[in-house]
Amino acid sequence: MKASRSEFIPLRGLNMHIRHWGNPDAPILFMVHGWMDVAASFQFVVDCLSRDWHVIAPDWRGFGLTEYPKVESYWFPDYVADLDAILQHYSPEQPVNLLGHSMGGNIAMIYAGVRPERIAKLINLEGFGMPMTQAKQAPGRYRKWLDELREVPTLRHYADLTEVAGRLQKTNPRLSDQRASFLAQHWSKENAQGQWELLADPAHKNSSPLLYHVDEVLQCWQNIAAPVLWVEANDTDIWRMIGSKEEARVEIDRRMKFIPTIQTEVVMDAGHMLHHDQPEVLAQLIEEFLG
Repeated sequence: MKASRSEFIPLRGLNMHIRHWGNPDAPILFMVHGWMDVAASFQFVVDCLSRDWHVIAPDWRGFGLTEYPKVESYWFPDYVADLDAILQHYSPEQPVNLLGHSMGGNIAMIYAGVRPERIAKLINLEGFGMPMTQAKQAPGRYRKWLDELREVPTLRHYADLTEVAGRLQKTNPRLSDQRASFLAQHWSKENAQGQWELLADPAHKNSSPLLYHVDEVLQCWQNIAAPVLWVEANDTDIWRMIGSKEEARVEIDRRMKFIPTIQTEVVMDAGHMLHHDQPEVLAQLIEEFLG
């Protein structure tokens, strides 16, 4: 495995953890992870990159080794602002190459439309966006949110790292024992009671009272100036967030038409965590796209 190093920097009132791979003088490639994941998740893809890159990958607020803000709910715009601060810190002048997976892909897509001059090339791994919502859902969403705030959210604890690895493999049966073991060490930590807890703020379990306005998101997508590599896995199940498989396909195809310059690829024999399932294929796609 290629060695990584950790750095902690103060950004937006939080001590943010940044993972680096490669020569600091090499071309920079930013990678941002998805929900309930960590920066170390990109290790397998980084290992398969053939060229010399300086890969910079943050742990989002409330995940991994980044400080958890003292909040009851997380707001999506905060992630966009965090990304802006990270890019400003490491590349204040030059447009950047940016890769995002799942939630990270959604953040990257919005950001690329808000600050199009900051992105040179964008790679979106399964960042399809959220289901459409209607105004009539608002009262129920607020009620659900208020009800959840009456309880302190918790995440399950595990007896040991083997059990954590088993949890990862249950979610993704394609994950080998070796890769599951590696991820478990970065996905969890041992607490004072000798149990292993996930490196994620339980507050992430709370619903957002705010509706997802897909029309606003697509206006951002429409404003993207960078070429976009849109990568899907052939065996993904993330479409369930949008509707039935058939409904989701129609809606995803509709959304993609808003992206001015797009190249699409499908990675075979892979699920939603395609950077774990087919890192060799993905690394080749990334480097061919970046040129």
